[in-house]
Amino acid sequence: MTSMRRELGDGPASLVAVDAALSTAVITPIVVTYWRITWKLMDIYILPGNLVWSTIASVGIGFFGLFIFTLFQHRFKGYLKPRKHTVIYYVMSRSYTAAFAYSCVNSWRGIWSIMDEVTGTRPPVVAASVVIGICSLASMKTLRNIIAPPIAILTDNYDGYFEVPTLFRIGVRDGTGSWLYVLDSFFSVCIIGSLVVIVWRGVWSLMDNYLYPDDYNTSAILSLVIGYSVVLLAFALQPAIKKLVNKVNGFKRILFVDVYLLFSFFGAVNVWRGVWAMLDIHFIPDAPITSYWVSHIACFGFLVLLNSSNSILVRGVYIDAEEDGTQCVDFPCYYVRLLVQKRKRKRQIREDEEGKEMTQIKIGNEDKTEGVNEKMLLTSENVDKTMLNEVKETLNNSSKVV
Repeated sequence: MTSMRRELGDGPASLVAVDAALSTAVITPIVVTYWRITWKLMDIYILPGNLVWSTIASVGIGFFGLFIFTLFQHRFKGYLKPRKHTVIYYVMSRSYTAAFAYSCVNSWRGIWSIMDEVTGTRPPVVAASVVIGICSLASMKTLRNIIAPPIAILTDNYDGYFEVPTLFRIGVRDGTGSWLYVLDSFFSVCIIGSLVVIVWRGVWSLMDNYLYPDDYNTSAILSLVIGYSVVLLAFALQPAIKKLVNKVNGFKRILFVDVYLLFSFFGAVNVWRGVWAMLDIHFIPDAPITSYWVSHIACFGFLVLLNSSNSILVRGVYIDAEEDGTQCVDFPCYYVRLLVQKRKRKRQIREDEEGKEMTQIKIGNEDKTEGVNEKMLLTSENVDKTMLNEVKETLNNSSKVV
């Protein structure tokens, strides 16, 4: 996996640009639309008459689902084999993604509502929650988990489809049946996941307070402009950041990586806020439930067709600067590059197989040639023996005559 990411990250600049364009202009708006519609459906269906119980229910549904998907990730991987039962795997894996996404949206909705009730929307308190969240994540080297589309997208590949990394990686070292693994899963889902939501909600709320709070449409447009400008600048700065990261080690390396991630995250939050607000204003405002469901299914189906349905998930815990070299600042937006790499690997496998066949043919021909040579040698030896016997008989007959 590391070598693959290194190969993808060092791809041609043209392919990197195409992947960035697909992520920012196509996949991200669909992902944001899916989240908004699903969030609205939760507002409608989960105890709409009681905000407190609705919030508690969302937290319970979200955390329980995420905990189960994390705890039993190896079971899913063991039972669902893509190359044995292709159709069953495809249906079950996409159903898994839909259920996982439902849990993600509920957990975020629940924590978001709790923070609204606890801290309110007063800027000093909200800013304090953001600082606490960022410092907590940075102290555990998990700040990179705040990034989202368009900074990162996920394709629906077979490898690692059900993988949910945990903070302490207990499952990898000690097996998935230990209590330590259960605690690791719980901490990763409930603590790290909540801190990520707190940071996102805080920055979003601050933008609501300071970016034309009385003009929602202008605020949405400015969020889009700021967000996409920052995201495009973050992509453009990647070569320079990679060179910088290669020159430093230790704490400085982590510091540079975290600052770059925070800058990119600020762009991502504004993109999400801008798209979300524009949908509130211009697309299906106060739409009936049927329209919500159609939009929900259409967005998910389109992402499945794009082979990017995993982009809607908030899954696993990743460690800051844990990769070697420049991979720690390489945005995982691999789409076209992944397709090109797959095609190259298929061609390489085909060439290797053809090379093996040619080698076997050559070996077979050499064996046949050696066999013919051995037969010719045996024949010549037999001829020599026959001639020698004839000469001996002639000499014997001559001696008898004498």
